[in-house]
Order: sequence, then structure tokens, then C-alpha cells
Amino acid sequence: MISNCKSGRRGFVKKTALFTGALTLGLQNIMMTQNQIKLKRSLLIHGAEVEFEREPLIHSYGFKGGYITRLWQIVTQLQDSAGNSSIGLGVQSPLWSDSKTTSIWSESGSNSLMYNLTCKALQLIKGQSFDSPIQMIDDILNEVHVYGIKITSNPNLRKTFALNALVSVDNAAWLLYAKQNGITSFDDLIPDEYKSGLSYRHNKIASVPSVSYSTSESDMEKLGSEGYYFLKVKIGSPGSQEEMLKKDMLRMELIHKKLGLLQVENSPTGRMLYYLDANGRYETKDTFNRFLDHCKKIGSFDQIIIVEEPFPESFDQDVSDIDVRIAADESAHTDKDALTRMEMGYTAMALKPVAKTLSMTMKIARLAHDRDIPCLCADLTVNPVLVDWNKSVAARLAPLPKLKEGLLETNGHQNYKNWKEMVGYHPKGNALWNKPVNGVFNINEEFYAEGGGLFLPMPHYSNLF
Repeated sequence: MISNCKSGRRGFVKKTALFTGALTLGLQNIMMTQNQIKLKRSLLIHGAEVEFEREPLIHSYGFKGGYITRLWQIVTQLQDSAGNSSIGLGVQSPLWSDSKTTSIWSESGSNSLMYNLTCKALQLIKGQSFDSPIQMIDDILNEVHVYGIKITSNPNLRKTFALNALVSVDNAAWLLYAKQNGITSFDDLIPDEYKSGLSYRHNKIASVPSVSYSTSESDMEKLGSEGYYFLKVKIGSPGSQEEMLKKDMLRMELIHKKLGLLQVENSPTGRMLYYLDANGRYETKDTFNRFLDHCKKIGSFDQIIIVEEPFPESFDQDVSDIDVRIAADESAHTDKDALTRMEMGYTAMALKPVAKTLSMTMKIARLAHDRDIPCLCADLTVNPVLVDWNKSVAARLAPLPKLKEGLLETNGHQNYKNWKEMVGYHPKGNALWNKPVNGVFNINEEFYAEGGGLFLPMPHYSNLF
């Protein structure tokens, strides 16, 4: 009996323990489920509006075989039903995103068409919910692109035209998403699955100004005197292939004569470094190699660190036999296009969150990181606020081989007539991290802690609504 009682007691204790354990496990599961629900983020959009301002340039800015004279600043406001609102900025560049459309519709006409794509996007997202801004862009990109094909009457409209139209929408979505999910830093804004491509932490970023077809000799000399050591040079001059080549050779001779032999402080070689951008103007390898041969002849070749988009998007030949680092830019519309370029021998990616959305940039950055392809951030002649969107990405990209700093092309200060006023529209426009010293942005902890000022109110732009 005693034995049975002890056995019964042991059975009772065992059953009680099992029940208690099951109850504890059940409570833990409930708590885990609640935490998972709590941690699950989403983007809810109730209202959407858009406005724009035209900002004149100091002089015509030449690239891609054409010129621009003013840039449309697009301002999107998104709201949710809880009273949260956000402002996202974009800058349109139809010439960069689809030069054929610009040639047909003119500068103002092509800007009007791109603005209509932004309006279409707001119609698609108003009253909708998404897991994240990335899902939002995935859901609407094709429909916006198809709409663009229809209104431009261009069946070959490049997808970058649609992405450029979506930048202000994407930026506003990220900032609304941040408010809805209690996010206050750029690092926390990056989803875990994309952090690998944006995990570096620079304290210095090279500020890369632009030398276009129309940059004067005095402006070139000014860049040298201000301590810049990395220049983005626009090649691919207007005209036929032979005319282009001749002009590019003469232009490179002039630039190298004016700046190439200067002793510059922050350069790893002590000399000016070149980042060439042809915007897809060279139609054959032979023509491009003739240009490179000329650079060797005049002594500038060894200072060329990277060449961006020498060939048109339709060019389908492997480029790994060309003796410079070739970067993809507008041909890498999406991560799928970027992968195609990597497989063709492109060994760098020019990221453009200010032209192809932060959402798409995160995808391309992760893809490049997984394949050990270095990245840099290219400009679109954007306003000071968007410079810091670009800078927030550039600060987190591993440097190119042989360089210590990150690279950030920014040329708005060279081209906008009202640049000083525009700096005042940025809540942190006069912060130390926004003032390059000897061609370098010094990135401090304040920049990282404050998210480059991107999460702060921007009265000039919000007052447009």
C-alpha cells in the first residue's frame, strides 16, 4: 500500500509537473506570439498628396549628350488615420532616366510626364497597407511603369523613369513607416535582411563634385583650390561617335592639364583621382578603348579609379576585358538588372537612392555585398536634404579597393542658383557633416545619432500643403 501510495504520489507529482510545464510553455508561446505581433511592422497609408517647385540652375548642365536648365523638386506628403504624417522629397531628371523621352517631349514636357507618374503612384497607394516601403515599391512599380509607357508613347520607356518618379513617394513612406513603428534612426530603418550591405560605418566620405561639358576652366581651378581630390568627369559629349570621341579626348586633356598634376591632401596617391561617367554614350568597345588609349598617352589613365556606364543599356557584351573598373548605374534599374550587369563583368555598382528609391537601393546593395562587388553613391544634382539621404547610404558602404573613405558624388552646390537658400530648408543643413573640408565630409556620431536630420520637421516643404 505504501508502495502504491508512493507510486501514486510520484505519479501525481509527475502529472502536476507536466501540467505546470505545459501551462508555462503555453504562456510562453502566448507571450512569444504577442511579441511577434508587437514586433511585426507595417505601413498604413490613409492620405497622399504631392506638390513641386522648380529650382533654376546657375547655368545649363550638360551630360548624356544633352543639357538641363532647371530641376523639379517633388514633395510628397503621406498621412495615416492616427494623425501621423511625413514629407518625402525627390528630384526629377528625365534626361538622366530616359534621354529619348526628353528629346521627344523637351525638358518641361518630360518633367510634366514624370510628375504624372508620381500622381499615379499616390492613387495606387492611398488607403492601402503594406508590410514595408519595399513591398509598396514592389507592388506598384510595374503598374507605374506601364502607365509611363502609355502617356509618353514610348514602348521602350526605361524603368529608371518610373523609379525616379517614385523617389519622393518612397522617402515619405519610409518616414511614415518610422513614425508608425517607433523608429528614430537610419540604422533601425534598415530591415534585418538588408543590413549586410549597409553595415559599414565611415567617419570620412570623399565629396565628389562633377565636371560637366559646360564646367568652365575657372570653375575647374576652383575645385582644385578647394581641396577636392576626387572628380566625376562627364564624358560622352554631344554628336556622332567620332565627334564625341574627339571632344572627350580634348576635354580630358584640358581637365588633366588643369587638375591632374596638383598635389592634393587627402588623395591616397597624392594626385587628383578621376571617376568618369559616359552615361551609355559609347556604342562599341573599340571606340571606348580608343578613348582609354588617349588617356594613357596624356598620362591620366592611372588616375582613373572607376568608369560608370560607358555603354548603352542594350550593349550585351562582357566587359571584363577592359582595363578599368566598370560600374553600372542607370542600366541597373532593379536588383535583377544589377545581377545581369555583374554577370557581364561589371565590377562596381553606382547606387542612387535619390534616383531609384531607397527601397531598390537596399536590394542592390545586398546583392553587391553578397558577391563582393564594391558600391558608391552617385548624385542626381539633388537638394541638400536628398544629399543626406545619399550620404546615409554612402556612410554605410564598404570603401572601394585602395580607398579608405566612402564616395559620395554631390554637385548641387555647383549647379543650383539658390543653393544657399535650399540649405536653409534642411533642418541640419549647416551641421558640420554637411561642410566638406579639403574634399572630405567628416561624419561624426551626431550624424549617426540624428539620422542625418532626415527624421526632423522640414517647414519649408510641409508648408507647401
